[in-house]
Amino acid sequence: MLRNAGPNVATEAGASPLEKSRRGLVPVETHRPRGVVFRAIWYAGNVLLILAILLTLYSAVWEYSTRKYLKGFSDAIVPVSASTEEKSEAILRWMANGPTRRQEGPDPSSPDRDPTDTLNYTSLLRVCGTATNAFINLADSAGLAARRLLLLNSTGLTKHVVAEVLIDGRWVVVDPTFHLILRGPDGVALTREQLRDSAVLAAATRDINGYSSSYSYEKTAHVRTGRLRWLGAPFRGVVNRLLPGWEDSTAVSLLLERESLATLVFGLTLLFLLALLRVGLRWYGERRLGLRPVRVRQQVRRALRAFVDTAG
Repeated sequence: MLRNAGPNVATEAGASPLEKSRRGLVPVETHRPRGVVFRAIWYAGNVLLILAILLTLYSAVWEYSTRKYLKGFSDAIVPVSASTEEKSEAILRWMANGPTRRQEGPDPSSPDRDPTDTLNYTSLLRVCGTATNAFINLADSAGLAARRLLLLNSTGLTKHVVAEVLIDGRWVVVDPTFHLILRGPDGVALTREQLRDSAVLAAATRDINGYSSSYSYEKTAHVRTGRLRWLGAPFRGVVNRLLPGWEDSTAVSLLLERESLATLVFGLTLLFLLALLRVGLRWYGERRLGLRPVRVRQQVRRALRAFVDTAG
């Protein structure tokens, strides 16, 4: 008996606490504090996952309704057979001479990114940020490639916001606040690179009433991370390494200009991260703590069975 007991004793001595608890060598209560913490995190994660699912569904419906709303606008004001330049001009004409809109709107100092506001309040269409928001949303619905362009001062603060539209392979500058495409004396649309020349900019804007001479193009950006403060530079550096050219993307501009789309992307990202966390927690609970959380399909099956039994 001693000869046979030797290997068993060695095996039991070298076993992990989890194996010992499974074999009844140590009380199950030994893991109870960790199990309680695990269950609290597990249930909290499940609650957050459910909220993320609801947020994603809500934002998906919001984005769908916004797209339908914008599609109705663009179909009404943009000729289908027109060129890209003519479509851009059509949007600008509508913004300048469209139907009567509400005079009083959201506070211009904190512009709303919801197109249902920016397209319907005169006060917002006079502010460069929200006027550009309206233009980019309509341009996207009309099938145009458009992105916002920030004119920055020497300290990196935004002094004016315009848009760029891809026309015949060139990103030409559109100023939705003044309802025009900036052009040279020959009538050709200008790019931001051309407008960096002060003489070219002066010639293009000399007949624009109220156009500030400070709206120059020496320093521009498509995305400003200044609001992130000290995190802005590291964030930009990391993303530039992972996704070179991300700032020039029209998708990024649209994401920044449409609340419903930004909320949808946030909801999907949160849903993915929480689902990943749930998988990790399940693995940890099963492998490290010996816990077996009830799977969702089992919970659904039990609920259906209870419902059927109650109904019967």
